Amino acid sequence: MPVLPASDWPAPPEGITGEDLVWAETVAGGNYTHKILARGTELRLTDPTGDACAHVLLYSADRPWERLNTADTLKVLWNAYLGEGHLLLSGQGRVLASVTADTSGRHDALTGTSALARNTARYGDGSPQSASPAGRELFKLAALKNGLGPRDVPPSVSFFQGVRINADGTTAFTGSAGPGGSVTLRAEQPLTVLIANVPHPLDPRPDYVCGPLEVLAYRARPTGPHDALWNATPEGRRAFLNTAEHLAARGIA
Repeated sequence: MPVLPASDWPAPPEGITGEDLVWAETVAGGNYTHKILARGTELRLTDPTGDACAHVLLYSADRPWERLNTADTLKVLWNAYLGEGHLLLSGQGRVLASVTADTSGRHDALTGTSALARNTARYGDGSPQSASPAGRELFKLAALKNGLGPRDVPPSVSFFQGVRINADGTTAFTGSAGPGGSVTLRAEQPLTVLIANVPHPLDPRPDYVCGPLEVLAYRARPTGPHDALWNATPEGRRAFLNTAEHLAARGIA
């Protein structure tokens, strides 16, 4: 459930005052949430039990046709595995968010979330109101609440349940790093964030297992030209320059 106001969250991150918190929520397994975040906001996701799986979609807040593109996120930065320093890119070659911290290391930008047909075949039902809702079905509800439709739901990234690619091209599910892992994303432009907390589609456990997810967002600063992330790679620098030019033209930066 969300904490309202967010400043009433009992344990804000170290160095963050309660007044800085703009979003504090615990999302139960099989549930979803969504929020619009200002540029520079940091979003910290925490897996307290080791069984959460946070599937995440990002959209430019007032331009939802510019949204997370997982293919570009991986190929532009020459890295198939998400972690600290990774950039989450839109299909326009701009940075939506950057990963500023990661204590889990078990994430996935290759598989996407679960679908209705798969969950129905596996658990007996995948509808949003069932005991085993599919991630895509929950994303469609979150999208609807932000004026978006099913065609606006692209492939997502997921945090806290890992996937690796074997030498022969097959997919290996590596699971969780254990309780207490966290990942922090920084909004590099105003964002609409959708989160579905559901089991990873490659999770081999026969039961629908998904633990709670802690969501905290707090005021911070966007990445600047002298930040190490701007110059970590030529491709990343180009993406930040594209973002800065776009925001300056709109009077945001």
